[in-house]
Amino acid sequence: MIRVKLKNKLALTGAATMAALFLGLSANAARMDMVDVSNNNGYMSTAEYVSMRNEFGVKAVTVKISEGGTYKDPYAASNIANVQSAGMYINGYHFARYATKAQAIAEADFAGKTAKAAGLPVGAVLATDVESQEANNQSKAANDRNNAAFMQEIQKFGYRADIYTSGSWANNKMTVKGKTGWIAAYPYVVRGKNWYSTNHAWQWSSTAKFRISYGGFDVSQLNSNYYTAGQKSTVKPTNKAAVKANNRKANKNTSRPSVMSKWVKETKTYTLKTAVKLRTGASTSSNTIAILPAGTTVKTDQAIIQGGYRWVRQPRFNGYGYLATGPASNTLEYVKSGTTHTYYTVKSGDSWWAIAQRNGLSMTTLAIQNGKTIYTTIYPGQRLVVR
Repeated sequence: MIRVKLKNKLALTGAATMAALFLGLSANAARMDMVDVSNNNGYMSTAEYVSMRNEFGVKAVTVKISEGGTYKDPYAASNIANVQSAGMYINGYHFARYATKAQAIAEADFAGKTAKAAGLPVGAVLATDVESQEANNQSKAANDRNNAAFMQEIQKFGYRADIYTSGSWANNKMTVKGKTGWIAAYPYVVRGKNWYSTNHAWQWSSTAKFRISYGGFDVSQLNSNYYTAGQKSTVKPTNKAAVKANNRKANKNTSRPSVMSKWVKETKTYTLKTAVKLRTGASTSSNTIAILPAGTTVKTDQAIIQGGYRWVRQPRFNGYGYLATGPASNTLEYVKSGTTHTYYTVKSGDSWWAIAQRNGLSMTTLAIQNGKTIYTTIYPGQRLVVR
């Protein structure tokens, strides 16, 4: 899902941040019951999901299906198949871009058909992820009307419906009743309090790490059986000691959302020297709108430094796109100086296409910079230069 989330899972409000600071000192830890994945995570193998289940206690996985009225997540089908092979509960979500009831119904039809084609089983949850600029521009009444229309339409495909949004938006920008809803708010370190115990799920971190998986993941604690097929979960980890230790470790992670710098006006036109990901928020965990190829002209209106990167904002016809510039001291070139490289270790199931897509490259460019062709066989454990 998105991750500078207003993240694209929207930033904590000042009040929520203060609440996190004043939580009790109980050692109770939030559980890693559910993980959500999207194209941002690249190809995920069955082995990775098995590790999540057996070593971390993950019961369910919710995969991105679609966005707006045209985008289909290219990894949805493989994620669905591999989660099922790992013996876990599978659900999906659609990143909403609708601003009217008619658009909500159209997006639900698109999401339902896309989910069917990707293999999402009947009876799974297909949640609407509501955190976009389009929703931010609507009144609470309009968002409620649009969300209701989406959820009613999605049930026609045999899926159960739900709303995903941030804690700061729930019951402010839209209604999320008790005993419904999947709410995101990030204390990252949880000490003895379940913030959203009356909702189906609470997403409490966006930076969870798993032993054999690359990058950070969104993790949620389930407070009902809604995301486990409406029944008590039968997923059993094989290493309960590891689950306990790994959950304790996740809750001791001291990382926090980076302090926001102020956006400053910057009206400039740039020409990209290499491919860059255009994202929905100023965070490397935010969803990718598109991969802009080298030579693209980008007009920006604002800039900010946060999270170790310099970001610029590109006005678009339906909101904004955000471009990471590389290290905070660099300009919008996304090119590392000298001979320093970034490497990627090939995993089982990887392909030239999957690795190239993950890193914003063409297959040919990726192969050439490793002295190979796209017809060269790659093996698990092999290191490839990706930057």
